Amino acid sequence: MNNYSNRRFIIGGIFAFVILIFIIRLFNLQIVNDKYKLSAESNSQRRVIQYAARGLIYDRNGELLVYNQAAYDVMIIPRQVKTFDTLDFCYLIGIDKEDVIQRIKKAKKHSRYRSSIFIKQLSSERYAVLQEKLYKYPGFFVQTRTLRKYPHHNAAHTLGYLGEVNDRHIKKDKYYSQGDYIGKSGLENTYESVLRGAKGLKVYWVDVYNRIKGSFHDGDLDRNAVEGQNITTTLDINLQEYGEELMQNKKGGIVAIDPKTGEILVKLSSPGYDPEMFVGRAMSKNYSELANNDTLRPLFDRSMMATYPPGSIFKLVHALIALQEGIITPQTRFKCHNGYHVGNFTQGCHEHRSPLNLRESIQHSCNAYYANTFRNILDAPRFGSVSESYTNWRRHITSFGFGGKLGTDLPSELTGFIPKSSYHAKQLKTKNWKSLNIVSMAIGQGPLLITPLQMANMVSCIANRGYYHIPHIVKSIGNDNTIDPKFLEKKQTTIDAKYFEPIIDGMDLVVHGEDGSTGKSAAIKGIRVCGKTGTVENPHGDDHSVFVAFAPRENPKIAIVVYVENGVWGSRYAAPISGLMIEKYLKGEISDNKRYLEKRMLEADLIHIEKDEEEQNKE
Repeated sequence: MNNYSNRRFIIGGIFAFVILIFIIRLFNLQIVNDKYKLSAESNSQRRVIQYAARGLIYDRNGELLVYNQAAYDVMIIPRQVKTFDTLDFCYLIGIDKEDVIQRIKKAKKHSRYRSSIFIKQLSSERYAVLQEKLYKYPGFFVQTRTLRKYPHHNAAHTLGYLGEVNDRHIKKDKYYSQGDYIGKSGLENTYESVLRGAKGLKVYWVDVYNRIKGSFHDGDLDRNAVEGQNITTTLDINLQEYGEELMQNKKGGIVAIDPKTGEILVKLSSPGYDPEMFVGRAMSKNYSELANNDTLRPLFDRSMMATYPPGSIFKLVHALIALQEGIITPQTRFKCHNGYHVGNFTQGCHEHRSPLNLRESIQHSCNAYYANTFRNILDAPRFGSVSESYTNWRRHITSFGFGGKLGTDLPSELTGFIPKSSYHAKQLKTKNWKSLNIVSMAIGQGPLLITPLQMANMVSCIANRGYYHIPHIVKSIGNDNTIDPKFLEKKQTTIDAKYFEPIIDGMDLVVHGEDGSTGKSAAIKGIRVCGKTGTVENPHGDDHSVFVAFAPRENPKIAIVVYVENGVWGSRYAAPISGLMIEKYLKGEISDNKRYLEKRMLEADLIHIEKDEEEQNKE
């Protein structure tokens, strides 16, 4: 009896053990391991991402700059793929057999049960043909998304472009998944979260041939995509287009700002590129070609990322600092004998009458005047040392937005370089360095580096008589006319408003003076333009041409900088281009008496001139 009882318990234990194994196995299959569940679901369902229409982008006058058009991605679920006519499939989508095999292998590595992109951005023509025969290819389906289109082929650096997300993007923001697109540069990058909207989802029942039979569970799992918000920019696209035409075959940048608000009217870098080049399946090839163009560097945004010596336009700031510090008055005169001479040191200057007062020094851009002024600022007796006075000088300089990021709403802004006192001590290998050691900075040379955006901001400060708004590119988002409060805040310089008038008088003389003025080509009939030319020394070739200006003198509506690399003198290219841009903005058209100048600027070619000279030498 005892033995029978024991056997009964042993057999019962064995049954219990077997049942437990089945329970564990079922739990593993149904709960822990979702392989079979996914397989079953994937055979009966199709989950299709609904990509939101990206927000549109407009210029300040309501002109459409960026819109969307449909594109088609061929998707694959490897588990559902059956044997198919590879050659016919290749013909339909426009790739070769080896490419198809490699793409299927890649998709299997991603997941056998979940969908992934097989081929991106199929043309509408190929999609129309493929759609009719898609039932022959189980495991493949088409997903619609949108591509950007540009009715104006301008402002590429400002608008930016889209690119496929990488692992870093996905890890940083769970919103994104493989195959999604994200703003990579420009406005598309800064305002990505606003423009992208929110993805939706559609879940369908499909039959054994992968044909849609209806919504899954009456659409309980579906969610609608939410369109991105539209953006109105501060750009004037007509003025932008005109600027790009004038800068064709030239290297450099133009930035124009409404000084009252800090709104950027024009921001261009030349040479540039057509934004359409970064749309569609040719994007990778086009990007590679542009990125590898080391001569022209079209992807490099010279308006915000190029740092140049400012040249003579920096004299305007030195004059303001000297007035503020009581170093000079508007009547102060310095002599110039073809330059500034101390012992064996000479800083040359062009011929002009001498001596000059402050207004005349700006009109004639006298190097000797500013060498004296700069040294007197640094050697002021009330400071204990040159290093201490230099630190005070730098405080004034940085109040104009130099030496740091302005904080604009575009990515990739560089700071430029305004050296600290310690920099000179290190370079000169002494703490007891003298003002003469850095006198080249008096005329905007030496280690100074400034971006065109900062130069435009400087002239905005002068136009406003002492303050600026942070330059920005977005005017409104969606139906909300409010912008980031920081763009509404006035940033005061360290210079009192009363000291700006004599500087503006000098800038007026640069354009309208009768005697040796360097900016006459920027003059506009009926409009008082205030400007300053600059010729920036360039050890690697011809000097650079730069001009800053604002207009009208009273109640200014535009502040501008034009920087033309290898343009030799500020009066040769930068000044006339500035004048044409200002007239185009304020009058809407170019006067007949300026057509000859416009023609000369449009036809000027500073990029191919060296090649032409080489060819002539060969002949």
